[in-house]
Order: sequence, then C-alpha cells, then structure tokens
Amino acid sequence: MVNRSALAFCLAVPAVLVIWLSHRAEQPVYRPVKDEGKRQMAPDFGLKDADGKTVHLSDYRGKVVLLDFWATWCGPCKMEIPWFMEFERKYKDRGFAVLGVSMDDDGWKVVKPFIQDTAMNYRVLLGNDQTGDLYGGIEALPTAYLIDREGRIAVQHVGLTGRRDFEDGIEKLLEADSGDKRAALN
Repeated sequence: MVNRSALAFCLAVPAVLVIWLSHRAEQPVYRPVKDEGKRQMAPDFGLKDADGKTVHLSDYRGKVVLLDFWATWCGPCKMEIPWFMEFERKYKDRGFAVLGVSMDDDGWKVVKPFIQDTAMNYRVLLGNDQTGDLYGGIEALPTAYLIDREGRIAVQHVGLTGRRDFEDGIEKLLEADSGDKRAALN
C-alpha cells in the first residue's frame, strides 16, 4: 500500500527544487569592483582555441577583456553572443577583446559548428571544470567577467545581464585606461 502523502511529498520536492533553481538562475548578478585597489587578478589559464592553438589569458594583458563562460545549449548565452560580436567589432581598435570559453561537455564537435553557424567574430576556447574552478566555480551560464588592462577583474556578471550593463562597463574601462582613472565604474 502506497502512502499518498509520502508520494505527494516525493513528487512535490523535485518540482519545487526545479522551480527554485530556474528562478535563481534567471536573476542576474552584477558585481562591479569600483575600488581599483581591491580588484583581484584574473586567474590565468591555457586553453585551446578552435585551431588547436593554446591561448593564455595573460596573452591579452594590456587590453580590456570580456571573458565569457558559455555553452551552446544555453539560451541566455545565445542571446548575449550577438552583443559580444558587436562589442568586438566596435571596440577592438581601442584595445578590447572578447574571449568566449565554451563549457560544453561534448567539446569541439558541438562548438565548432555553432561558431560557424553564428559567424562568431571573437576567439572561442574550450573550457573545463578546472578552468571554472580557477574563477571560484561557475555556478550558472552565462558568467562573464570584464577584465581591465592590468589583468584584474573589474566586473562579474552571472546570468543574463542587460546589453547596456556590459557596454557601460566596457566603455568605462576603456575610458579609465586611456587616462581618466576616476571614471572607472563609477
């Protein structure tokens, strides 16, 4: 004989958990580090790009970098990618670069076709759990970091963030690094 109360409880708990987790993932987190003295160095890594070349984050020192952890199956990631492509075009001549770190378990077999289908114009690397752990663990996708020219984390975005939030942060870092340090993320 099945205890109906126990059965209802067992069915309700997973449903509530799924609702809570999906709601939690939809809440974007925006963490700027306004005080430059408190910015932490972005952990360096060596990851392969689509051509098999090893890329280090430190290769981009001197540039403002948007470091994006994403996956091909992630709906919010797909919404942000066109923005990042536009940012790459708009700001690359001012010392800006986007680096996408795919966290897809299926690796290049799903990532390369996605890159081609979307005509991504920025460098994509294949990440792993160890890379995510360097950044304190990637709790949700997308997770993106704005990194200043000195290689320090200026902003962390967790979840789908507004396009304007990204662009404002990029512009402030580019302005600050071109002379007006006081403008950085104020």
